[in-house]
Amino acid sequence: IFRQTRVGRYGREFPMFKFRTMRTDAEKNSGPVWARSGQAGVTRVGRLLRRTSLDELPQFFNVLFGQMSVVGPRPERPFYTDRFRQLLPRYGERHLVCPGITGWAQINMMRALQPTAVAEKLSYDLFYLEHWSIFLDVTILVKTAFEFLFQRPV
Repeated sequence: IFRQTRVGRYGREFPMFKFRTMRTDAEKNSGPVWARSGQAGVTRVGRLLRRTSLDELPQFFNVLFGQMSVVGPRPERPFYTDRFRQLLPRYGERHLVCPGITGWAQINMMRALQPTAVAEKLSYDLFYLEHWSIFLDVTILVKTAFEFLFQRPV
């Protein structure tokens, strides 16, 4: 398990827990790198953890600590949050709620996104914020469970 700084509710940074899937020196020379399918530096066990989304399990500790919820926009690293705020005027609105382990964007988009898809992801996050309901959260949880059980391809 390792901690990675992410941006949460009201723009506050918090340590997000994950199972390590990459070598410890994977970003030593490059700095922050956007996660993608087939990424160099991912360990064999890490590939399995990512494919099954089991690397996200430690985030339930973040839920217990009140830093995350089960459903909400996925938290980003500060490096990317700063860049996206400059490019997308409404990006900061996604920080009005607790970030989630799963969300509307995650069930409606491919798992391995490119940074160029951030505007589309933001539109899903804003839809979630504007249409939040218990029913929407339950829908997201059910679809996430189906994706987990039936392994939607990356």
